[in-house]
Amino acid sequence: MPVATRSPDRNAIFYDTDGQVAGEATVGDGIEHVAVARSGHIWIGYFDEGVYGNYGWGDAETAPSVGAAGLVRFSPDLEPDWRFPSHVDQPWGAISDCYALNVVGDTVWACYYTDFPVVRVEAGTVTGWHNTIAHGIRALAVRDATVALFGGYGPDHDRLVVATLGQNRLHQAAEYRLVLPDGSPVPPDAQVVGRGPDLHLIVGLDRYRLGIDNVL
Repeated sequence: MPVATRSPDRNAIFYDTDGQVAGEATVGDGIEHVAVARSGHIWIGYFDEGVYGNYGWGDAETAPSVGAAGLVRFSPDLEPDWRFPSHVDQPWGAISDCYALNVVGDTVWACYYTDFPVVRVEAGTVTGWHNTIAHGIRALAVRDATVALFGGYGPDHDRLVVATLGQNRLHQAAEYRLVLPDGSPVPPDAQVVGRGPDLHLIVGLDRYRLGIDNVL
């Protein structure tokens, strides 16, 4: 008997100013981050299931995963119009899992597995910095030539490293352990997002903001 098939889920919906649905699109599986640039472009970072395929994505007889590049820019009407380049086209390596994403105006910053470089995408050009000081990064904030990298594996889940951007490598400037205002530890399951020079922490119903200026 023939096997019933269906098209991929349209898992993104955008609305007009009246709150009416203006369109729908398929933006793939394994979505880790979504951020909107000043231009209205939507940036999506994917974790490994979105990069390498899941639920039929990326099988030998199917189309590649939408998120195969690990980081994709979509137009305001959700058409993909830029993908992170292959490892053969730049020295920072392919994205296997986009751990951290930050959008500043129309410039995008990311830190990703496996080697956790910090990369900047500006006008379609990728610039990067090798990172040997902090792995397992969950969020990053950036101001000028300074970045704050939050998170890490296991006991380093609350680690905050401040680094400066060298010629092609990060240089550590300071290291801290982040705590909440009352001195209690940051829970391992806290949600942390970087936007511009700030880190935003969501712990239960509470939200906190920490800027690079506050750290320095």
